[in-house]
Amino acid sequence: MFSWLDLRSINLINFLLVNLIITVVVLGGLLATIEKHLPTAIRQTFRYGKHALKGTPDRLVSLLEVPKAWFKHFYVFAAAWSLAGFACMAQAYVTGKPAPDFVIDFLDMMATNKRGVRTTPTETLIAMTLITMQCLRRFYETWFVQVFSSTMKINLSAYLVGYIHYFCTVAAILSQAEGFTRAGPLTQPANGYRFHPDVSLALAIGLFYYAWFHQYRSNVILANLRKDKTGKVISQKHSLPSGDYFELVSSPHMFFEIVMYVVLFGVLYRNTSMVYVLLWVVSNQVMNAWLTHQWYMENFPNYPKNRKALIPLVF
Repeated sequence: MFSWLDLRSINLINFLLVNLIITVVVLGGLLATIEKHLPTAIRQTFRYGKHALKGTPDRLVSLLEVPKAWFKHFYVFAAAWSLAGFACMAQAYVTGKPAPDFVIDFLDMMATNKRGVRTTPTETLIAMTLITMQCLRRFYETWFVQVFSSTMKINLSAYLVGYIHYFCTVAAILSQAEGFTRAGPLTQPANGYRFHPDVSLALAIGLFYYAWFHQYRSNVILANLRKDKTGKVISQKHSLPSGDYFELVSSPHMFFEIVMYVVLFGVLYRNTSMVYVLLWVVSNQVMNAWLTHQWYMENFPNYPKNRKALIPLVF
């Protein structure tokens, strides 16, 4: 019989992420190969935004849809959650003491109490700073830059996935960090946590910032398609973007999302949960970028042939 002890032996972070990966890969694969044979309910659940289902919707699935503008909600959560994680990390590393028991208890529940130390304070500090920067910028964009259509809907499951993603990412970063496990630390907290930056980490920070900045530029370009020169919203229709990396790919914002998580994985490569975070981001962005590229080609007959779906000059 399944028991609470069995549940405590499961890494819930990995479990949630693996289920997301399997879902998007399987459903994405079906959409890419046999979509016309799939039930309307499945197609409608997976498609949203500019590439939403065309035709008669499924009545039951429609009841489970919420405004796409609700994307803004989980960036409020992401900003608050990442700041909370950053604060816990900063308190531990500034004071030279392990994280409070309630934080370690929570991470034990999410990632089991058998987890060990796999990342250094330097790596954790960098990763938490970068993910917090990303969450705060996305909060700003969704509330003060982006223009959401008042008619577009998303499935409730897609809405909830946003919460799961940021919840798992922050928890994963801390779950195997020094000072956040019950295993012995790599250095003695009594002497304070030691930081050892190097050239490779500096390059990682630089690459992350490059992707972070160009993702912001991409989102500004998309938002400006619906605004006049004074910044007033004058339209909610989807138009053809141009400029910056839009000259190379249909979804540069998705490409740079992947680049940022590749960097995070590179910084925390010994953290066994980060590979699932990365695989989830890659699978989700690849599928959404492919659907977006197909939509552009279907709706703009003169769509530039040199533009790839996601990766410049490749895919």
